[in-house]
Amino acid sequence: MDSLRKIPVALITALVVQTIGGLVWAGGAAARIATLEERVGEQRLVAERLARLEAQGEATRAAVERIEHRLEARR
Repeated sequence: MDSLRKIPVALITALVVQTIGGLVWAGGAAARIATLEERVGEQRLVAERLARLEAQGEATRAAVERIEHRLEARR
């Protein structure tokens, strides 16, 4: 009879320990996900800035080419 009473207590204890472990793991996973989301948000801003810089570079290149063509035409 004693062994039957100990089994459920051991089972309940194991379930409680596993539940606590799962909650700790989930909390850590949530923190990692939040960090990754923050990094992705920062990368979006950098990507937008890079796209603007590329567009400005292309416009500058086109302006330089126009200036070169005008200078060559005057020679």
